[in-house]
Amino acid sequence: MKRTLIYVISGLATVLFCGCEDALDRFPKDRQTPDNFFRNEEECQLFTNDFYTMFPSSGIYNESADIIAKQSLTNEVLGNRIVPATASTWKWTYLRDINFFLQYSSNCTDAAVRARYDGVARFFRAYFYFEKVKYYGDVPYVDTPLSSDSKELYKGRDPRETVMRHVLEDLDYAIANLPAEKSVYRVTRWTALALKSRVCLFEGTFRKYHDIADAEFYLSECAKASKRFIDESGYTVYNAGDTPYLNLFSSLNASDTEIILARAFNSAIKLSHDVNGYLTSATMGRPGLLKNIANMYLMRNGEPFTSQTGWETMTLPEESANRDRRFAQTVRTPGYKRIGATATSAPDLGATMTGYQLIKYLTEAKYDSYNASMNDLPLFRTAEVLLNYAEARAELGEITQADIDLAIRPLRERAGVANLSLAAANAAPDPYLASAETGYANVTGDNKGVILEIRRERTVELLMENLRYWDIMRWKEGKRFEKPFTGLYFPGVGSYDLDADGKDDVCIWSGTKPTTNATHVFELDKEIFLSETTHGNIIIHTDYKRTWNEERDYLYPVPTDDRVLTQGAISQNPGWNDNLPF
Repeated sequence: MKRTLIYVISGLATVLFCGCEDALDRFPKDRQTPDNFFRNEEECQLFTNDFYTMFPSSGIYNESADIIAKQSLTNEVLGNRIVPATASTWKWTYLRDINFFLQYSSNCTDAAVRARYDGVARFFRAYFYFEKVKYYGDVPYVDTPLSSDSKELYKGRDPRETVMRHVLEDLDYAIANLPAEKSVYRVTRWTALALKSRVCLFEGTFRKYHDIADAEFYLSECAKASKRFIDESGYTVYNAGDTPYLNLFSSLNASDTEIILARAFNSAIKLSHDVNGYLTSATMGRPGLLKNIANMYLMRNGEPFTSQTGWETMTLPEESANRDRRFAQTVRTPGYKRIGATATSAPDLGATMTGYQLIKYLTEAKYDSYNASMNDLPLFRTAEVLLNYAEARAELGEITQADIDLAIRPLRERAGVANLSLAAANAAPDPYLASAETGYANVTGDNKGVILEIRRERTVELLMENLRYWDIMRWKEGKRFEKPFTGLYFPGVGSYDLDADGKDDVCIWSGTKPTTNATHVFELDKEIFLSETTHGNIIIHTDYKRTWNEERDYLYPVPTDDRVLTQGAISQNPGWNDNLPF
């Protein structure tokens, strides 16, 4: 089978732990016990299969932040989070299962097998704690399974630095002991290197932009892990077909040319998702790319789109000409034909709030019925590691043109865009990217220009891969969530041919409703709103004010139940008031 069953919960953990407190201490005599399990590879694999369910089932639907807008905004973007009693992100079940396995894996007498599956477990423990640190900063660190009377159940939070050093220890063990053979559905040495690259870039840049010590250490570790991956793994940028970027995500089978690890989907094992419905339906949030991000796609000659005269008032056919090919492989532009179709398709404003209708991950129409999509979804891919390497080197002040040629050039070549020049970027940083209104004003120093260009590259390359929110957190750019959310530009009332096929697709009217053949008809100021009232960009989500608290919102609040349980040993994050007396 092309799909493995590793994402189907084995149920073994349920057999070993029945969920009540007594199960922490006792094992029924009629059930499998730790002392007589984990004896061979089959049993080690069976237990560790469940760890793969830690990965998100799909990051596509979670991507929003300042990059994609939907009918509803997340509490993080709105700025209206409250301190919860409980939270799914403050759960520890997986950690107990991982530590339990590591305690009893010595039952396996085959040293090579034991080392491999210890590597799997330690990879996932590193992943588990990295996620915890992203959300909460300091968290309790535990590396043994706890019993019902363990004092550690009531311990406080360990410093971020302590936890992250343990994360790196686990990743280094995984890198040394996981197999080097490619496997698109199982963690390998290369998955561990890719995770280390991601972890260290996050931690290094978070520390740099949030004024925490040791940023350089983590950035150096990122650069080293990324370079080793590039030099030794054999992975490259996928370039097959006329639309390789689109094909990489729309293919039913994950390509191990570039994809390091994917989540498998297959109707035969009742695993599917609904990306087709999400991108084409009028009832699943109507996601759309925001204009601010559309502006970041370069011209093919490498010049910024926003350096052109009149870029602010270009309609979709005008702004789509001679752009980075990823633009037309991410959203519907003139000439777009859906996979498996012969006719062109214009953007459907009934299915997208901004007019920039997303097509990344979209497959043939036969998968449009509810929850019928079956294309594998990437979790780690080579492009991210390349970008991590370039960013780490730039932030360290060590990047060279050779680094750019190694890490950025392959992505731009696939996109049909001229290569990035280190000297030119630093000599004249793009004003659009440097602006507090449209870019990242906190980037400074000699490498300002190239850091901004790498952020541009990361934004357009990794869009819809559930990384953007955390990029904003580590760059300390949460104020971007307060900016206006806009879409396509329209000069005013009238009919518009969005795909330049000679047929009107959208009609905007005011006063008397006209007779029109346009597919979508909107009354101005009632069904559609433009930024300059009578003309301008589609503007959305203006009915409430979005706020971002710089002193509080980069970390999540700790749930009150756990604070009460530990009688305040678990402290609250700065700025979050939970009204508890400790």
